[in-house]
Amino acid sequence: MRSLTPTDSGPRATLRAGLPDRYLTPDDIAEIFEVPKETVYQWRKKRTGPPGFRIGKHVRYDPADVQSYVAELRRTAIDAA
Repeated sequence: MRSLTPTDSGPRATLRAGLPDRYLTPDDIAEIFEVPKETVYQWRKKRTGPPGFRIGKHVRYDPADVQSYVAELRRTAIDAA
């Protein structure tokens, strides 16, 4: 992602270090979760991924919502173990 510092090891470090202070794009989400952008659009269509919203014709994701989504995935994984 554009906001990562040179010492970061990649997009997944963004979730550990904190997300940027801006709304995320579908490209950002695909990079963070290491999935194709089409998967991000399918998540949105099926309402299974992080919640997004429209600004005009553009889909954006609030970094706080993405962090909450990841935290919920972790809780679910721990409960299932």
